Amino acid sequence: MPYDFDLICIGSGPAGQRAAVQAAKLGKKAAVIEKRREVGGVCVDTGTIPSKTFREAVLHFSRIGTSRFDTRDGIRNSGRPTAEQLLACVSQTIRTEQEVVEDQLRRNDVQMLSGEAHFVDPHTVAVHHERGESRYTAEFILIAVGTFPANPPGVPVDCAIVMTSDDVIRMAKLPKTLAVVGGGVIGIEYASMFGQLGIDVTLVEKRDRPLDFLDREIVDELMHQMRNAKVTFRLGEAVASVEVDNGAVNHAVINLESGKRIVADALLYCVGRTAATEALQLAAAGLTPGERGKLTVDEQFRTAVPHIFAAGDVLGSPALAATSAEQGRLAARFAFGAGSGTIPKHFPYGIYAIPEISMVGATEKELTDQKTPYETGIARYREIARGQILGDDSGFFKMLFHRDSRQLLGVHVMGTSATELVHIGQAVLALSGGLDYFLDNVFNYPTLAECYKVAALDAANKLRG
Repeated sequence: MPYDFDLICIGSGPAGQRAAVQAAKLGKKAAVIEKRREVGGVCVDTGTIPSKTFREAVLHFSRIGTSRFDTRDGIRNSGRPTAEQLLACVSQTIRTEQEVVEDQLRRNDVQMLSGEAHFVDPHTVAVHHERGESRYTAEFILIAVGTFPANPPGVPVDCAIVMTSDDVIRMAKLPKTLAVVGGGVIGIEYASMFGQLGIDVTLVEKRDRPLDFLDREIVDELMHQMRNAKVTFRLGEAVASVEVDNGAVNHAVINLESGKRIVADALLYCVGRTAATEALQLAAAGLTPGERGKLTVDEQFRTAVPHIFAAGDVLGSPALAATSAEQGRLAARFAFGAGSGTIPKHFPYGIYAIPEISMVGATEKELTDQKTPYETGIARYREIARGQILGDDSGFFKMLFHRDSRQLLGVHVMGTSATELVHIGQAVLALSGGLDYFLDNVFNYPTLAECYKVAALDAANKLRG
């Protein structure tokens, strides 16, 4: 039976984009369906790219006139930037990245179809657009529709008083006080950014600790630095209800189950995300979504219908742009019989808070629970020449080594360029390297990579003792 395409990817985020390009590299006819006006999916439109660009804009404006090297007349920190100033940087980056993605798809002869898709049958997808509806068939279909944020209970999102993470880039003005509900990655990132702007932030999290998958020592230091930046933590607190006080000055009111009441100019709700599968009419394809619309796949990213694959955030954890891209690439290879392997065991996590955090490998808690004997090696940015040059005296670097084999088990970093620095450790982990690699090699001076040498020497001293 002839098909219009060999592969149709529903969604043009990292997973759909990479899958379509991989299919094209294999000589297959591929198409990408995107319901937004521009390609790139949530990653480019409202998620990864906007939030990380917003962070860079915050850092830029908060540092103007405060550098120890800045003594020129006329350059002063004139106060808090406006939302318009911050978001102008974001809009420009979004446009550029969308152009990059579109150019990549065009260069690989991937056909771009605009509109909202749904299944007609297991091999047919209908696309609703301004002119009506078009139908396309494919031998293989990849579902890569991403997710959308959960809304706060009982109140509408208005992008002014009540927001989700998708709405930050549409703010008209910055609030003077902000309540952030949710202490996951997104909540922590935005809470730290707004705190850096001098906004009084209150973060509410029902767990006793935020980011409990990270190294505890690093999370403790992150919270300390966030508190210094006017962020107040309300941990172990659950939200009972949310309302908007339409008085002389509108406020968001968050009522906690403990009886506490938090009043703020704005509320940023960051409690979970739902897979955007509802409109796909999955039943027509023989599929049933799970909790929060997520899909389940096997080790080759096949759903219960063997020719339909799924990749990216629609699968749930780890929900990282980098892993989503690799899932999409592997799914396309498996579809056309060119696949082998899985997502690498050691992939890095990046938390773009202020300061940023990154990790790869095991944490101390995991090793303790597994009864694995280990030793730590520590380096602090204030002891590293590059840290002094950058003015980052609070950066923290930790490596974990097996006490007997001296093999590297994990790398944990907090501070400037943490998400870049971690990749050296990732490579050593993937190649089963250990302490001797760092002891015997030379690192450029002055660089932050010197942390690896200093931490290795620290671990060696402890093991020798």
